[in-house]
Amino acid sequence: MYDVIVIGSGPGGYVAAIRCAQLGLKTAIVEKYPTLGGTCLNVGCIPSKALLDSSEHYHNAAHTFETHGIKLSNLKVDLKQMITRKNDVVKQNTDGIDYLMKKNKIDVHQGVGSFVDKTTVKVTKDDGTTSDIQGKNIIIATGSKPSTLPFIKIDKDRVITSTETLNLKEIPKHLVVIGGGVIGLELGSVYARLGAKVSVIEFMDSLIPTMDRTMGKELQKSLKKIGFEFFLKHKVTSVESKGKEVTVKAENAKGETVEVKGDYVLVSIGRRPYTDGLNTEAAGVKITDRGQVEVNDHLQTNVPNIYAIGDVVKGAMLAHKAEEEGVFVAETILGQKPHINYNLIPGVVYTWPEVAAVGYTEEQLKEKGIKYKAGKFPFMASGRARASMDTDGLVKVLADAETDEILGVHMIGPRTADMIAEAVVAMEYRASAEDIARMSHAHPTYTEAFKEACLAATDNRALHI
Repeated sequence: MYDVIVIGSGPGGYVAAIRCAQLGLKTAIVEKYPTLGGTCLNVGCIPSKALLDSSEHYHNAAHTFETHGIKLSNLKVDLKQMITRKNDVVKQNTDGIDYLMKKNKIDVHQGVGSFVDKTTVKVTKDDGTTSDIQGKNIIIATGSKPSTLPFIKIDKDRVITSTETLNLKEIPKHLVVIGGGVIGLELGSVYARLGAKVSVIEFMDSLIPTMDRTMGKELQKSLKKIGFEFFLKHKVTSVESKGKEVTVKAENAKGETVEVKGDYVLVSIGRRPYTDGLNTEAAGVKITDRGQVEVNDHLQTNVPNIYAIGDVVKGAMLAHKAEEEGVFVAETILGQKPHINYNLIPGVVYTWPEVAAVGYTEEQLKEKGIKYKAGKFPFMASGRARASMDTDGLVKVLADAETDEILGVHMIGPRTADMIAEAVVAMEYRASAEDIARMSHAHPTYTEAFKEACLAATDNRALHI
């Protein structure tokens, strides 16, 4: 019998397994697909970033290299090679997880995991053969799948999800994206940079609607420059595919019907928890009305020896959130007292400019009635950003009006995905805006913008605007 069985090998699952093994627990992991790593490594975070980087190189070669004094001729896109490189990056990462499983002596069972009872998991291989394994504790880490609407038929040819978008054989002439959230804007960016027209249809009145509204407005301005068009406050009513053309109909705020035609439609309206085939009822595990595994503050289900983490439970669907929960559960099983501050898990959009945020948005602070002060600093005023021709965006710092404690940091600009870590550290240690303002930041760097925004929040003392 195993001490722990983990079902699912995404960032939450494989990290949970590694931490369990580090703590001396006999651990097994069950994965239905031939490669480990889940959505993130195989068809999510990693491959999308590989294509984003490739497309950004091409876009810069086409639009900014001449300004830098680099002249090119006969520039063209080899999409097949871009996809090949992306696949190589994925393989390197999934091979790395295989190595980590061996290094930590974790048994890997390939097949679909389903509950027989609260301590037994049946593993069904692709050929239909089955075997049972037993565990004192079981961690559900089965992740999520793309959501759709009842009237949309995903044919995986012209009407596609994020998975198919990563392996297109051609650059779309006109890509219609349903959903103005993170996934749609990232994958839309890939093809917009390569020359596609991209139309985004979003039900809400802002892009990336779960983030601070300033970020959505700034991102919209930047994406328009590379060929995006936007239909905000539009409700999609039908998607019809005929041959090589797809027609999307939507209602605008006035109730009028708007038609958008393209050769591909990407449906990216979010993701749903994935528990298909898990047979949770056999173990007595409760599932919520939203399809999530119900857990308490210890990520424990109603069955005490069964836990759940990541996209399959409440909270943001983020790989690093799942990793934190994986470690949390492993240490909880061993009787330790770990802690996660969910308000300090950063969110990132890997468009260019990048968007990154941690803590409360301005809208949330207003809703809670918390008095705050805001400081902003535009990258247009950053010497480092001017040098790299990345002057779109800004850093916005929200601090408590009385104590000056930093309550939220929202960045849109170059390398903000990396810069946000400084804000997370500051907020974990409950730093004030004054604390960051008085710390020396190397010049010239993008991170000076964070210092300047903190100065702006502290009696409007920014030095360079």
